[in-house]
Amino acid sequence: MKIAIVTMDGETVSQHFGRSPYYKIYTFEEGDPVSAEMRRRGTGHFAPDAKGNEHAMNHHADARGHGYDEGARMRHTMMAAELRDCDVLIAGGMGRGAYESFRRAGLEVILTDLLDINDVVNAWMRGELNNLAAERTH
Repeated sequence: MKIAIVTMDGETVSQHFGRSPYYKIYTFEEGDPVSAEMRRRGTGHFAPDAKGNEHAMNHHADARGHGYDEGARMRHTMMAAELRDCDVLIAGGMGRGAYESFRRAGLEVILTDLLDINDVVNAWMRGELNNLAAERTH
């Protein structure tokens, strides 16, 4: 079992999924963490382009809102592919289009108000990590 936590620094949960440059990935065996790695995101708002420069993505929402246009769906598909070895994705917040795309890709998506990654991992291990998706998607 692997969980991916969106982060800027490896210590805190990013409050905006799309603007985070990293995932901190924890591998669990028999309910206990056995390893952790930092993984640079290859897609998203501030992912590096082919020349290694970070760039902002343009969003063109459709009638359903932010994150549903064709370009966003393609980016979400690429982001989900980066996490194909993970089971759970944890962030502070994200757009509704991204949230729905990751769930369709088979990820359990948890949006939390906890900031410290260690607190998040411990709450998740105890089965006490509340999913605030209804109030934290936009």
